[in-house]
Amino acid sequence: MTTTSFDAASLGARPITGSGRRRRARRPGSANWPLTIVLAVCALTVIVPIYVTVSMAFKTTRQAVNGNAFELPAPFSLSGFEQAWRLTDFPRSFALSVFVAVVAVSGTVVLSAWAAYAISHNWQRRFFRWSFFYLLAAMFLPFPVVALPQVKLTGMVHLDNPIGVAILHVMFQLSFSVMLFTAFLRSIPGELEESARMDGATTWQVFWKLIFPLLAPMSATVGIFAFLASWNDYMMPSLITSNPQLQTLPVLQQIFQTQFSNNYNVSFASYLMAMAPSIVVYLFTQRWVMAGVTQGAIK
Repeated sequence: MTTTSFDAASLGARPITGSGRRRRARRPGSANWPLTIVLAVCALTVIVPIYVTVSMAFKTTRQAVNGNAFELPAPFSLSGFEQAWRLTDFPRSFALSVFVAVVAVSGTVVLSAWAAYAISHNWQRRFFRWSFFYLLAAMFLPFPVVALPQVKLTGMVHLDNPIGVAILHVMFQLSFSVMLFTAFLRSIPGELEESARMDGATTWQVFWKLIFPLLAPMSATVGIFAFLASWNDYMMPSLITSNPQLQTLPVLQQIFQTQFSNNYNVSFASYLMAMAPSIVVYLFTQRWVMAGVTQGAIK
């Protein structure tokens, strides 16, 4: 009798508590308006410049210099794109920028994953542990500090070209990327690797067939940072590359700040063409990263 009445009371009390909590959670007017306003302002700081860029790019020269940047182009004009395409030799400079970015991304992902795998599996050894600290210390050494030695060294070994720029992009992205990969590798259970070794897999096979596929979410994150840093870099290509015909897009767009400073429609058209690939890559890769992180968490 006592047990039955206790269970009935317990069963009767639980729905009341849960429903009360649900009613409190769904109370109207619970929106966080201060945070919403802050996010809206932050969004406007990105949307407004993009709107101005697109609007100015499709204007004629007369419309672009009238002082009203927020006015819609009337009529729409592609003359700015045609001039920017010709002045920057867009196909050649775009291909060079793509080449440098692809080498930087692939080199950063592969080398960082290798280094992080070696460090995480040999953390008890002093050499690997201090190598990790050495790479972390390199994060606080920006390129302008070592610009002059890098320019001299790349010239001595005949790497004052886009290949040398891509290699330097990889080197300067290693520190941050190794740190991310090392933290991610420590969250992977060691039993997975042990079971693969019991089946006769070598270290090379374990890395490429087991570990590296599991690093896909972090590889995408590292790739995003490496691509954006390489694609938008101006200082390193301008100092390292000695041949003006082999410069990337950000460097070639400097002409719009000197000779053609009054042709705002041409300038913004060139900026839009150079900016579009990085925006597209970032949007698509960001979605893939979020899906990969969710799958990794479930696994």
